[in-house]
Amino acid sequence: MSNLGLQIRQAVPSVDTIVADYTVGYVQHIAESTEDAVLSQQLDIPKEIKFLTEMLISAGGDQKRVQKLSANVQATLTDKLNKNMSKLKVEGDTSQRLLDPSILRAQQRDDTSLAFLNSAVDVEHVGRRMESKVDTKKLKKAEAKIARKMAKKKDTYVKYEASKLIEERKKDDYDSFFLKVNPLDVGDSTGKSKDVKIDSFDLFVGNSQRILSDASLTLAFGHRYGLVGQNGVGKSTLLRALSRRQLDVPKHITILYVEQEYYGDDTSVLQSVLDADVWRKQLLTEQKETNHRIEEIEGLRKEFEEGSPEIKKLDAEQDELYENLEKVQERLADIESDKAEGRAAYILHGLGFSEESQQRPTKEFSGGWRMRLSLARALFCQPDLLLLDEPTNMLDVPSATYLAHYLQTYPSTVLVVSHDREFLNEVATDIIHQHSERLDYYRGSDFDTFYATREERLKTQKREYENQMAYREHLQAFIDKFRYNAAKSREAQSRIKKLEKLPVLSPPEAERQYTFRFPDPEKLSTPILQLLDVSFGYNSKELLLKHVDLDIGLHSRIALVGANGCGKTTLLKVALGELTPTEGSVYKNHNLRIGYFAQHHVDALDLSQSAVSWLSKKYPGKSDEEYRKHLGSFGITGSLSLKKMDLLSGGQKSRVIFASLCLNNPHILIMDEPTNHMDTAGLDALSTALKNFKGGIMMVSHDVHIIKEVCDEVWFSEGGVVKKFPGTIDDYKDYILSEADSAGVVKQH
Repeated sequence: MSNLGLQIRQAVPSVDTIVADYTVGYVQHIAESTEDAVLSQQLDIPKEIKFLTEMLISAGGDQKRVQKLSANVQATLTDKLNKNMSKLKVEGDTSQRLLDPSILRAQQRDDTSLAFLNSAVDVEHVGRRMESKVDTKKLKKAEAKIARKMAKKKDTYVKYEASKLIEERKKDDYDSFFLKVNPLDVGDSTGKSKDVKIDSFDLFVGNSQRILSDASLTLAFGHRYGLVGQNGVGKSTLLRALSRRQLDVPKHITILYVEQEYYGDDTSVLQSVLDADVWRKQLLTEQKETNHRIEEIEGLRKEFEEGSPEIKKLDAEQDELYENLEKVQERLADIESDKAEGRAAYILHGLGFSEESQQRPTKEFSGGWRMRLSLARALFCQPDLLLLDEPTNMLDVPSATYLAHYLQTYPSTVLVVSHDREFLNEVATDIIHQHSERLDYYRGSDFDTFYATREERLKTQKREYENQMAYREHLQAFIDKFRYNAAKSREAQSRIKKLEKLPVLSPPEAERQYTFRFPDPEKLSTPILQLLDVSFGYNSKELLLKHVDLDIGLHSRIALVGANGCGKTTLLKVALGELTPTEGSVYKNHNLRIGYFAQHHVDALDLSQSAVSWLSKKYPGKSDEEYRKHLGSFGITGSLSLKKMDLLSGGQKSRVIFASLCLNNPHILIMDEPTNHMDTAGLDALSTALKNFKGGIMMVSHDVHIIKEVCDEVWFSEGGVVKKFPGTIDDYKDYILSEADSAGVVKQH
C-alpha cells in the first residue's frame, strides 16, 4: 500500500480532489493519534474507518473496492496502534522527555509500517507531530458537499461528522509545517550557495491542467523578483509548489510563504510574531528544558555518594547536557535572539500596529489585520527565500509604503506576485513574466522597464513574423507558378528548399485587451454632493470623523488615503447615506445617482447565479444578448457570463460589479479598493475608463499607480480629521516615511 491517494482514486474514480485529500489527511490524523498516550486510549479505529467508508461510497465509490481498501487501512492502523500500545506499556509516555534528536530521526527512518503516509512523518524534531496538509477552507467545503450528497441519497439530512482536524490546524500545524519545510538540523550551510536553480520542470494544477512546461526557474540570492502575468496563469500555484519543496529547492535554503491569514487566539500580537520563528522558539524551549534538567541532576546528586555508579551516570548526562546547551546558545546568538523583540515591534509598527495593539490578543483582530500579522511574521523570520502573494491587497498606502521601503534592504531573496505597479517599481530588481506555460526573465528591470521592454519585444516579434509570412508567400507564389515549368523548375526547386529551411515562427502572443467604458451622465446643477461639518462615531465618546467639509462634483477626482481603521470607509458610507452623521449634514442633489464599489463587493453578488442572470434581476429590461454584450466589454466574454459566479476569479467578479455600475448610469463613482484582484490588463482598462469618465470620482485605494493616473486631489484621514493634502501622492508617501523615521520605525535592518 504505497500510495493511499492513488488507491482512493482507483476505488472512487470520480472522487473530488478535495475529498481524496481530506481522506488521506484524516487517515494521517488517526495514524498519528496512535502514537499519543492519551489519544490512543480514546481511539476507535473501526468506527473511524466506517465513517470514511460511508463517505467514499457516498462520493460515488464502488462498494466492494472501497470496503477492501478500508479493510487494508484498518488492518495497518490497528497493527500500528497495537505496536505503539505495547511500546507505551514498556517505556511509558516519552513525549515529554528531552531526547537526542539523532535518535528520534533514526527511529523515524526505521518506521515504515505506514509507507503511504511518508509525506508527513519526516519532521526531524523532538516532540512534534505533523498534522494533516488538508486546507481548512477546502475541508469545510468538502464536508458540506458530502453532507448534501448523503442527505440527497437517504432523503433525510444526515449529520456529517465535523473533521477532527479543523480545530487542531492552528499553531501546532504552523510549527510542524515550518519544521518540515525548514528542518532545524540540515547541516552547516556555511559556504553553500543560496541561489535557486531548477531546470526543465513541468508544473500542473491537479492532475491535468499544466501551467508550466519544460520551464527553468533561476533566483539569484539577494535579488527581489516580481512575478507577473495574467490572472489564472498559475503564479500562486508556482509559489505554493516552492513553499512545499515540491520543486527541488536545496534543503539548506529556508522558505516561507505568506499564504493565508493567521488563526486568532489569546496570544498577543507581539508574541505571535516572535513565535513565528519556530527555530528560535524551539531553541529557547530546548534551552529552558536543558537548564531545568541540569538543575534536577544537581538535586539528584545529593541522594548518592560521590564516586558511585549513579553519580557517574548523572555526571555523564550532565556533561552531555552542557555540551548541547552550548550549541543551543551558539545558535541563538547566531540568529540574534536577544534583539528579536525590538525587531518584531518595529515591523508591526510599520504595518499599522500601535504599541497598545501589539499587546492585544490576536483573536480580537479582523481578517484584514490578521493578514497583516501573517506578513509581519514572515518578515520577522527573514527566510532565505521569502514568497509573497499580493501582499499590498490588505494594506493601506502608509503600510504599503513602509513594506516597500523595508523590502528594499531585505538581505535575502524575495519572490513576490503583485499587480501593483508602483510597489513593483520600488521593490523589484528583476521581473519574471509567466505566460504560455513558460517563464521569461527581464533582469535588472522594475515593472515599468519590463513593460516597455516587453512591448518592444512584441513589436519586434510581430515584424519578424509578418516579414517571414510575406517572404513565405512570395516563395510559395513563385513555386506555384513555375513548379511545372521546365525552364524554371530548377529555380522552383531551389525556392522549395529555402521554404523548408525557414524557421517556423509562431504569431506573437498578444495579451487580452479590455476596454471598459462608463457612460456619460447628464449635467446636474451644483452643489451635487456635500458633507457639511460632518462628525460621526459609533458612540458619542469616540468620534471617527470630526467636522469634515467635503464637496464632490462632476469634475472631482479625489483619492482618500490614510491608515486602516482611520474612518475612510466610514466616510464613504456617510456620503452614500448608509450612515447618519452624529453632527452636521449631507446634501445630495435629488437627481443624483451614485455607483458604489464596496471593498467586500463579492457580498453583493449571488454567487449561485450567472453574471447574466444576476444583472437581469438587478437591472431588468434588456435581453440576455444585451447583458452578454455589456459584460463582454468588461472582459466577461463567452461562456464566462453564463457560468455560476462562484466559479469566477476575484478579478472577474470585480469586473461584473463594474459592469453593473454602468447600468445605473451614475453621476458619481464612489469606490473602496477597486483594484484588488485585478490583473495588469484589467487595471489598464479601469484606469483608462476612469480617466475618460465624465462624472465625479472619489476612491479609497492603496494602488499608487491608479491614484496617479486618475486623481488630482489627495485627501488624507488622520486622527479623525479629513483634509486635503498639500501635494501629490508621492509627496504623501514621503510624508509617511518621514513620520515613521522620526518615530524610529524605519531603519536599516
